[in-house]
Amino acid sequence: MARTRLTGSIRRRTVLLGTAAAGALGAAGAAGCSRVPSGDALARLKSQRTVRLGIAGEVPYGYVDDQGEFTGEAPELARVIFKRLGIDSVQPVATDFASLIPGLNSQQFDVVSAGMYINKERCEQVIFADPEYQMLDSFIVRKGNPKNLHTYEDVVRAKAKFATGTGYAEIDYAVAAGYPEKDIVILQDQVAGLNAVESGRVDVFAGTALTTREVVKKSRKAEATEPFAAVVDGEKKIDGGGFAFRPTDTELRDAFNVEIHKMKKSGELFRILRPFGFTKNEMTALTAEELCR
Repeated sequence: MARTRLTGSIRRRTVLLGTAAAGALGAAGAAGCSRVPSGDALARLKSQRTVRLGIAGEVPYGYVDDQGEFTGEAPELARVIFKRLGIDSVQPVATDFASLIPGLNSQQFDVVSAGMYINKERCEQVIFADPEYQMLDSFIVRKGNPKNLHTYEDVVRAKAKFATGTGYAEIDYAVAAGYPEKDIVILQDQVAGLNAVESGRVDVFAGTALTTREVVKKSRKAEATEPFAAVVDGEKKIDGGGFAFRPTDTELRDAFNVEIHKMKKSGELFRILRPFGFTKNEMTALTAEELCR
């Protein structure tokens, strides 16, 4: 999943696929892009019985696992919903996260299925289904949290050595709290963040609550702090991730929304997301309209 800096650049999306897998899947998507007919997307996909899903290769949102299987919370959800819409087959198209929206709008795939965070900048380019999850931030710190870091303001007060990932929105959250952007250590992903904290190169690494708690599970030297909402301009930031569609594909998006709301009401959505590390605290009643503001 999922996420963009408040300034509109890319947030927290590192491609974890092997080069060969990414190339193969990307080639499959590229091969079909010139054959996409115009017209109603839902009717077309029902006729084709296949939907092409843009993924960014990030655990746990959409990726290829060690057995070469296409999985993740968003693809697994997509399989269920699109089958109910009369579309039996899902085809992954792997790309770098920065290419997901351009690839969607240039018809390289039909839907972005990557747990993409919904925000104002993206809502100007695509339309979103209502989010399947909400997410807070968390820190990776040394065991016992010796500097007592629980918020970005704590990091500033403690003059802690702060790190986060390439393009993560946590960069903006730290800067909003008063941390000098030039002093932020930028690392590849949460695994690199864990290694940096364990080795003492940094005091804290900021990421999403889901990714931080998953990455520290086997660590003897580090732990994740309790989830919290960053404060920007006096407002708490709660992010939500969802499926993205082309602006012309409102009928497809609306049909998808009908199904996801049924799954939220029945509890089926949580049952699908739970194996990927999501908790009930990450289930949400937020709407895309609210997050697009």
